[in-house]
Amino acid sequence: MNDIVEGARVEGEILLDGQNIYAPEVDAVQVRKRVGMVFQKSNPFPKTIFENVAYGLKIDGDCPKSEIAYRVEKSLKDAALWNEVADRLHDSAIQLSGGQQQRLCIARALAVMPR
Repeated sequence: MNDIVEGARVEGEILLDGQNIYAPEVDAVQVRKRVGMVFQKSNPFPKTIFENVAYGLKIDGDCPKSEIAYRVEKSLKDAALWNEVADRLHDSAIQLSGGQQQRLCIARALAVMPR
């Protein structure tokens, strides 16, 4: 995440499948596709519930449009949030409670199916 921070200094290694993710030949975008990350403090985007979960699928471009709704629903179910938001998918994610926002962020990470 610090690859775009000007002046950031990195020491040591972080190995993913035996490869240092800070090696010059490693593509940071490819690393991000392989690793799901959810922060302790939830960070929903100022978008709808649906758009929050679908965001990574849409910017990646590898997920067919016909599959996005399925993946959003599956991810929300896997994050134990579907039953609470199924009828509110087009409402703002910011209106969710703190716990719901955290589960939304988990669903967003799961939707892109990181290894």
